[in-house]
Amino acid sequence: MKRLLIDGKLVGTDNTFDSINPANGEVVGAAVDATVEHAEAAIAAARKAFDTTDWATDHELRFRCLDQLHKALDEHREELRDLTVAEVGVPRALTYGPALDAPIDVLRYYTDLIRDYAWTKDLGEVEARGAKHHRWVEKEPVGVVAAITAYNYPNQLALAKLAPALAAGCTVILKGAPDTPLTTLFLGELIAEHTDIPPGVVNVLASPAPEVGEVLTAHRDVDMITFTGSTPVGRRIMEVASKTVKKVFLELGGKSAMIVLDDADFDTAAMMAAFTICSHAGQGCAITSRLLVPREHHDEIVGKVAAMLGNVPWGDPTDPKNLMGPLISEKQRDKVDAIVQRAVEGGATLVTGGKRVDPGFFYEPTLLTDVASGDEIAQDEVFGPVLAVIPYEDEDDAVRIANDSIFGLSGAIVSRDNDRAIAVGRRIRTGTLSLNGGNYFAPDSPFGGYKQSGIGREMGVVGLEEFLEGKTMAVVVG
Repeated sequence: MKRLLIDGKLVGTDNTFDSINPANGEVVGAAVDATVEHAEAAIAAARKAFDTTDWATDHELRFRCLDQLHKALDEHREELRDLTVAEVGVPRALTYGPALDAPIDVLRYYTDLIRDYAWTKDLGEVEARGAKHHRWVEKEPVGVVAAITAYNYPNQLALAKLAPALAAGCTVILKGAPDTPLTTLFLGELIAEHTDIPPGVVNVLASPAPEVGEVLTAHRDVDMITFTGSTPVGRRIMEVASKTVKKVFLELGGKSAMIVLDDADFDTAAMMAAFTICSHAGQGCAITSRLLVPREHHDEIVGKVAAMLGNVPWGDPTDPKNLMGPLISEKQRDKVDAIVQRAVEGGATLVTGGKRVDPGFFYEPTLLTDVASGDEIAQDEVFGPVLAVIPYEDEDDAVRIANDSIFGLSGAIVSRDNDRAIAVGRRIRTGTLSLNGGNYFAPDSPFGGYKQSGIGREMGVVGLEEFLEGKTMAVVVG
């Protein structure tokens, strides 16, 4: 049983809920089910730690504690890797990247950043009212942060929030996703048992009850919400947080487009499109789930993508050869299948896939054509291995279709000409873009979206500054 972390103590109760292995439907383990009272206790502990200790001002203490946490994660890396594969269903191969090893690098990045960051900026002197005034800006932590994460990459999402918040001097209540509680609670156990992080600075909760999340977003002693998840839930968090005018960071949904330009290598483009949509069974907010192709090359490209999808290795996530594992739950598989069936009923053509595979919560890699930009399958985030192909007439039409979305998180351009890809990319209203396979995702790279894909940026120096306030000060010097 994995326990909660509240005010420096690991808390266990008789009330637990099971975490299910999505590859076989078996129970991985039990997590303590946090109550509203647990959430309130965690908030009180975080508030006290921020207001009455020197965590917010002692940079050396923060460096030492984050360094200890990094070492603990490194020492327990393989244990956490096995747990992540079992609980999340993510293929083992991806744990050597964004599912585990890369998030540990994010923690290292922010640990080191504390040493170099300019916490004070001098603005020089001005003359006013017959005197000289010296001015400067000091960067201070926002305060108490409630961090709420999604299930798809729980290690990345937890550490991309926790590391910069703690580096900035904030105190945190971290709530893991109810589908993947054990990985997040594992992090709390490492903090309690292997670091000198003071009691109350980090509190870790897990619960499927929406009331627990509501407490975190509504409570007046919480100064900021950082949330990764669906856009509808993000809207709700904004609404609730507005009543106490909290600072809000939101990393929400996406419906990203891959534009294959008419000069592209179609074999390369087909491989990129097929393998991207199958990565972690399409359970990634930045995954390119719309494929925009020149109308005159539509059938040729579709044939190549279908062939590539047939070659994607998928199945048991413990097998290091597999790129794609299961969806997180039967509920998510039902959602994916329902939107595919509605698309077909509405006139889309099912080229390949579109079937459930048991045991576990697997869904075949799926390719749909005869899709219009305004169709549900082209507008709503599916969060499954489903690729919708949309033809375009010319470059302007491709840009129009790519931007025809409430989302603006990511995208991709494929061309033989880097300059052309860059020029088209600059016309796409998204926060990140991959040009000819370029990888933008790294600890020092800001990540976030335009429009209803969110507010703010995670990672990089700007990710630290999301958790800081600027205090401008002045003193008369002559």
